[in-house]
Amino acid sequence: MIWLRSLVYNVFLFTWLTLVLIVLVPFGFMPRRYMRAIVLYWARTNQAALTAITGLDCEVRGRENLPDGPVVLACMHQSFWETAFLLTLFENAAFVLKKELLSIPLWGWYSRRWGNVSVERDGAASALRKMLREARDRIAAGRPIVIFPEGTRVAPGERRPLHVGVAALYVGLAVPVVPVALNSGVFWGRRAFLKYPGVITLEFLPPIPTGLDKRIFLAELQSRFEGASERIRQEAETSAPAGPRLRAAAEDRDSA
Repeated sequence: MIWLRSLVYNVFLFTWLTLVLIVLVPFGFMPRRYMRAIVLYWARTNQAALTAITGLDCEVRGRENLPDGPVVLACMHQSFWETAFLLTLFENAAFVLKKELLSIPLWGWYSRRWGNVSVERDGAASALRKMLREARDRIAAGRPIVIFPEGTRVAPGERRPLHVGVAALYVGLAVPVVPVALNSGVFWGRRAFLKYPGVITLEFLPPIPTGLDKRIFLAELQSRFEGASERIRQEAETSAPAGPRLRAAAEDRDSA
């Protein structure tokens, strides 16, 4: 049954996304608010379909940790789910993304029109300065910035060093950084066909105050990620159908 429900949802996801990309073409030449309305409608209907078809819902914790005013959301990245779902919570957010993604037909053009912030993979000083200029412009416009500091989707229980881009934003923007922990990968793995039923937890952790040395900031962000992610991963693996499979994978990693 999980396989069949996953098949139905995957067909819906790619069909609905393709239709929206086509429908958006004329709106790409209009003020951004029109394109934003369609994108938000897609994000909300996608989440509704995910829940209805696969039984995969979500819970948001820690909203009280979101400060008033400018903010950078430093989010863990485990699946496609959080990219779409964060739009339903922050409808005017600007995402920091890899520059090569802008070359994707239609999607890259829409991303530019949306006002996302691009950054090159090499992390050179010039690339970080350009990213920071774009981010300052978005913050000045009252838009939150979303960045995935791990740089790519990472399986639950695995750890990767955080990219320097998040530290550049922390130092250069001088606004609070809110770590965002999640366990979406327990239910929807990277490039995984199956979507397991259950409840994804997305948790906003207390903001990291401004003024820290960038090395101390990165260490603090990593520490908060590890503590919260392990806690909510274990919560999910206790109840999710994917739990035994993921626990076995974690044991294999530990013994390797």
